[in-house]
Amino acid sequence: MTELRNVEADLSRFRARVLAASLVVLVCFLLLSMRLVYLQVFRHEDLNEQAENNRTSIVPIVPNRGLILDRNGIVLATNYSAYTLEISPTRLTEPLDQTIDALAQVIEIQPRDRRRFKKLLEETKGFESLPIRTKLTDEEVAKFTAQRYRFPGVDIKARLFRNYPWGELASHVIGYIGRINQAEKAQQDDWSDEDQANYRGTEYIGKLGVEHSFERQLHGATGVEQVETSAGGRAVRKLASSPATPGNTVRLGLDIKLQKLVEDLYGNRRGALVALDPKTGEVLAFVSKPTFDPNLFVDGIDSENWQMLNESIDKPLLNRALRGTYPPGSTFKPFMALAALETGKRRPEQAISDPGYFWFGNHKFRDDKPEGHGSVDMYRSIVQSCDTYYYMLANDMGVDLIHDQLSHYGFGEITGIDIAGESRGLLPSTEWKRKAYKRPEQQRWYAGETISLGIGQGYNNFTVLQIANAIATVANNGVRMKPHLVSAIEDITTHQSQKIAPVEADPLRVKPENLAVIRRALVGVNIEGTGASAFRGAGYTSGGKTGTAQVVTIAQNQKYNASQLDERHRDHALYMAYAPAEDPKIALAMVVENAGFGGANSAPIARRVFDYWLMGQYPSEEDIAAVQKGQAQAPIGKPRNAAEVAWPPGGNSTGAVAAAVAAGATPAPSAASSAAAAARPAASAVPVRAPAR
Repeated sequence: MTELRNVEADLSRFRARVLAASLVVLVCFLLLSMRLVYLQVFRHEDLNEQAENNRTSIVPIVPNRGLILDRNGIVLATNYSAYTLEISPTRLTEPLDQTIDALAQVIEIQPRDRRRFKKLLEETKGFESLPIRTKLTDEEVAKFTAQRYRFPGVDIKARLFRNYPWGELASHVIGYIGRINQAEKAQQDDWSDEDQANYRGTEYIGKLGVEHSFERQLHGATGVEQVETSAGGRAVRKLASSPATPGNTVRLGLDIKLQKLVEDLYGNRRGALVALDPKTGEVLAFVSKPTFDPNLFVDGIDSENWQMLNESIDKPLLNRALRGTYPPGSTFKPFMALAALETGKRRPEQAISDPGYFWFGNHKFRDDKPEGHGSVDMYRSIVQSCDTYYYMLANDMGVDLIHDQLSHYGFGEITGIDIAGESRGLLPSTEWKRKAYKRPEQQRWYAGETISLGIGQGYNNFTVLQIANAIATVANNGVRMKPHLVSAIEDITTHQSQKIAPVEADPLRVKPENLAVIRRALVGVNIEGTGASAFRGAGYTSGGKTGTAQVVTIAQNQKYNASQLDERHRDHALYMAYAPAEDPKIALAMVVENAGFGGANSAPIARRVFDYWLMGQYPSEEDIAAVQKGQAQAPIGKPRNAAEVAWPPGGNSTGAVAAAVAAGATPAPSAASSAAAAARPAASAVPVRAPAR
């Protein structure tokens, strides 16, 4: 018997299925409609912005870095454009080493280029593009362009490079720029949003000297460019742009011609010299020898050059004028004498009898003149540089009175010069020693330690900058000015120059009659004393004081003999001076390391500096050669007219370009645009002998 279908039941089930399917379709449609409403209405602006961003790109325009000029407009730091071959590691389709090997078949890539690239890759992981080769020739650009399709993630870019046209000249003052490293990137996180935006796209930053301290003025204002891009990320057309504003021009008070003269006079010797205008604190020369070539650091220094500079026994990366500290030797005596007058510990006419030594307990402090100087008043103590006089004076004053009086001249304090990294030096006191040492027996100040302070030895350690600032204070009738390298900032847009106003430090209250006593004695040094040989026949009157600072201890039963000591254990030659004596226009302090007698090796350099600045005279070639060897006191040969001495020196072609820029030429535009560890100088030991003057 055949079973009949229940049509009604089948129809009911069919209807139920249709209804369920319709409900599902309706729900999906409702969900889709809600999603469309959400995207089209509620997220319209956000999605529209994303779409626009996919179509357009905002590219920062890095500004041209500002120039650095000397006081006469000679360019010390400038810019030039060049092509670089750059790799974006995140965009490579093949392994990095394999890509570099393939590139090396098209463009020469040396092993040092590879090492530098790997170093940059480690230090700057946040950067998209890093150079493997810089300063490509036109031929190399053409070669790569023809085969660019083979190298996704590799491209040629126009970059702005910093250039220091005079190489090693004044390198410690000017400093250098380098790629921003991770530590500097982290520091930028603490900057304001405006400052961070201004450094978007910037890959280089000042690392040292004026380049570092005046980074904000030199950097300029970053511009932006809005471009339309293709699906592949290639720029199609420019939609809008806001141009970058180049950095301002920084003008120094430095005379680069004087700077070169001093560096030439030092020759291969180590040391430092700082020359100031005593009335304003403007730095006229700021020498540290040996120097280094800042161009090596601009695009990342290679390991060979870094090792050579960093491990050199001569420490060329150490700014000796700013960071090197030295015992002042006998240059300390005039300040001791002035303190004695101010405190009533001595009168000018008060004399002592010098037998050639001073006994303190069972210790004999020797004068450099074994037979002694006889009867010595304050004038003769400075002119003849009598150690015994200052042994006795230091003993009478005590360490704390010495500290309190001489700190007024800036010894043991930061001068506040406008570049970073200045050393404080050390002017000892009982409080200092308690804080400096841990063991109780080390914290105690012994009376015998005071004696050596009187002749600028013992714990005394100052920078050449501090000594220069102190003698400039004496030359300026007791008014201490804050030293500064930068004299003006010139706005690149308005062409207006904002001069840096002189700043007076804490007022120094010193009696004019006491200051006159010391200045008369300082003039006597260069007329009849230890500096007379160097200033024989000078066309002006100057005041000065020679000094010789002990480097290593010589036992009491031994006599100092330079020829028997290692060259680096010999005494330092120091000198400080100002001129003209009646109305000083320049003051300086200097040291020639391990050169011996200050009057023979330092004062002759100072004489040439004064002749240049006051008389417009440039020493003869034979005179420069003789001074380099310590074989000339007063100038020899016929001096040249400083204005007629050729510049740039030696016909330097790069320098000629710099001179043209200084004359008003515009540097070439461009599409775009750590610090060395400073080793500390050796501190002197507490002396047991008196060094020669």
